[in-house]
Amino acid sequence: MKTIAFGIQKGGVGKTSISCTTACHIATKGRTILLDFDPQGNASTWLALMGPQYELATVLGGKVTVDKAITPTTIPNLDILATFGLDGELKLYSETQLLTEPLIVFELMKEIAALGYEYAVMDLSPGMGALEKAALRGADEVVTPMTPEAFGLDGLQIFNNELAKAIKPFKSFMAGPVYRRIVVNAHDDRIKQHGDIYVKIKELPYEIYKVPVDPAFRKAQIANKALIQLDRKDGAKVETMAEIARLGDALCL
Repeated sequence: MKTIAFGIQKGGVGKTSISCTTACHIATKGRTILLDFDPQGNASTWLALMGPQYELATVLGGKVTVDKAITPTTIPNLDILATFGLDGELKLYSETQLLTEPLIVFELMKEIAALGYEYAVMDLSPGMGALEKAALRGADEVVTPMTPEAFGLDGLQIFNNELAKAIKPFKSFMAGPVYRRIVVNAHDDRIKQHGDIYVKIKELPYEIYKVPVDPAFRKAQIANKALIQLDRKDGAKVETMAEIARLGDALCL
């Protein structure tokens, strides 16, 4: 099973939009599970087909086995290990029990793989605390969504440094996630600053994916549908779907 984490410590970059939409594409390639590591539970609210009985924190806390907590989504071949945004336990768990279990997500991925999943996609919260570090230790690859802003480049460097710190104590038995892809999200060709920042991003040693400003993300989330499920009049831009497909295909290799 290949595990992909979408994360950066900065909020408001469309991380959930990109991770969930990419997971929907990956599900066309093989059996996929989406894990909602954000205490706000936005991915779960968006795509869960029915109200989950259990959440990710319940599994991590050892209260229920992972197979009982998995819920279908609105997309064929894509399931979710959800987080309850209201009255959820993930934030409390991350501040208490998780602190003594830094490799718990690494172990959880073994259990999920045993259930027959080919791909796992993790939507991380905006931060770099114990929860995010534990999730990154369980990933094979990490993808960073960002917006073309003045402080975006600094955010990438900070994330890279923190990722290295999270993995360093465990280097003796894990290589850590590959970090080679960046998604420049909400890019607007009409804004000069976006173009200037994008030129600088392209000079970095990463594979770059550019997703335009697209109101279809908002429409899909309101309708609890994936982008591919929207009516044609509300559908995503061709450029959006092309870049998501290019990213998803690359992650499946």
